[in-house]
Amino acid sequence: MWRSRDKFPPGPYSGLRGWSFRALNQSPIEMFTELARYGDIVGIRVVNFRNIFINHPDLIEEVLVGHPRRYVKGRVLRANRHVFGEGLLTSEGDFWLRQRRLVQPSFHRARINAYADTMVQYTQQMLESWRGGEERDVHQEMMRLTLRIVAKTLFDADVASDAQEVGKSLELLLELGANFRRTLFVPHWVPTPTNLRIKREIAYIESILYRIIGERRASGRDTGDLLSMLLRAQDEDGSRMTDKQLRDETLTLFLAGHETTAASLSWTWWLLAQNPRVEAKLHAELDQVLGGRAPSLDDLPRLPYTANVITESMRLYPPAWGLARVVVEDHELGGYPVRKGMGVAMAQWVVHRDPRWYDAPEEFRPERWEDDLLKRIPRFAYFPFGGGPRQCIGNSFAVMEATLILATVAQKYRLRLAPNHPVVPLASITLRPRHGVRVILEERQPRIVESLPQASQASTQAMTAD
Repeated sequence: MWRSRDKFPPGPYSGLRGWSFRALNQSPIEMFTELARYGDIVGIRVVNFRNIFINHPDLIEEVLVGHPRRYVKGRVLRANRHVFGEGLLTSEGDFWLRQRRLVQPSFHRARINAYADTMVQYTQQMLESWRGGEERDVHQEMMRLTLRIVAKTLFDADVASDAQEVGKSLELLLELGANFRRTLFVPHWVPTPTNLRIKREIAYIESILYRIIGERRASGRDTGDLLSMLLRAQDEDGSRMTDKQLRDETLTLFLAGHETTAASLSWTWWLLAQNPRVEAKLHAELDQVLGGRAPSLDDLPRLPYTANVITESMRLYPPAWGLARVVVEDHELGGYPVRKGMGVAMAQWVVHRDPRWYDAPEEFRPERWEDDLLKRIPRFAYFPFGGGPRQCIGNSFAVMEATLILATVAQKYRLRLAPNHPVVPLASITLRPRHGVRVILEERQPRIVESLPQASQASTQAMTAD
C-alpha cells in the first residue's frame, strides 16, 4: 500500500489529476523524451497507476541485472499472455528459467552460424525480382524476406506458405496489442469486436502451429531447424516441452526472428538513403572485401563498417524501443522507495540519444563505434536487446541476419527515397515505420577501392552486448 509520507520522484504527472492514455497511445516516444527532461528518475501517474521512468544506465542496470527478481514483465505484455502464452517473452520465475534452459541449446553459436547460407540465399532470391528504377516499399520487402528466413530456420521450408499467413496474423495481433488503453482496461475475455477478432486470429495461428508440431512429432525427423531442437530439448529431470509450451515458444521466436529484424533493416535503408557519405563508405568496404561475390559467415569479421552501420541504426531506431517492469517487492531505487505494484519503465529510444554518452546523438555516424566506444560508455548506454537474464535469446541470430542482408543488398542496389512519402515511427510493441519506407531502386556495380583504415571490432561487440 502506498504511504503518503513516502517520497515520489518529481515529474509532470505526479499530481492527483493523473494523466490520460492519449500520449501513450499516440506518441509514446515523444512522451518519454519529454519525461527525460525531468531527470534520471521521474515519477508519473497514469490514472491509478504510479510509475517510475528511469533514464540513467546505472539505474537500468540495477533493475535488469542487479535485482531482476524484484520485477516482472510490464502490464502490456502480461495483458497479452493470451496471445503469446507462457513463452520466454512473458513467462516468469522458475518456469521461465526451465524454458530458458530448454531453448538455449537451439541458439548456440554453431547452430546459428549454420543459417548464414540460408539468409544470403533467400536475399539473393529476393533481388532476382528487383529491377532498377522500380519503386518499392522496402519495409514490406524486408518483412517478406525475414518471414521466409524464419520459416526456414524455425519450421523448415515445407511450411513457408503457412508461415506467410501466420506472419500476417501476428502483425495484426501486434498492432491491436499495442493499444495500451484497450489492453489494460478491456480484459481479453470481454466479447468486444476487437477481442473477438483477436480470438479468431489466435485460433488460426494455433491451428497451424499445432499441426506442424504434431506432424514433426509423428515423423521424428530432425530437419535442422529450431523446432527440431526444441522437440529434442530435455530438462535435467528428463522432461520435455508439451505441445502447448512448444506453441508458446515457436510463436515467440517467430515474432523475434521476423518483425524486429525487418524493422531494423527498414530503418537502416532509410538512414542510408539520407546519408550518402555513410552509404559510399559502406559500398567501398563491401566492394573491397567481397568484390561482387555473395557474403558468407567468414566475411563478417572483415566487414566492421557494415556492422557499424547496423549498430548505429539500432542506436537511433531500436526495434525494442522501450522496456517495462512491475515491482513485486518493496525496495529503494535511485534514492526513492518503490512499492509492490508500481511500474518501472525505461526507453532505449531515450538513452541511446543521450548527449552524455554520444556526441551529436541525433546524427547517423557509424564511425562513432570505432576505437572501442562500447567500452568507454556505461554498460546500459546501449542495450538494443535488453539485458540481464531476460536479454533477447536471439540477439546473435538477429545480428548475423541483419549484417548479411545489408551486405548482400547494398552490393547490388542503392535505395533512394521516393518523393512525397513521409516516414513516421510507430512505437507499438516494436518500433516500425507507420506507412512503410518507399524507395526507388538504383542498380550499382561493385568496384575495386583502396584499402580502408582498419576498424576496431567494437561494432561486433556492440551488436551482441546487453
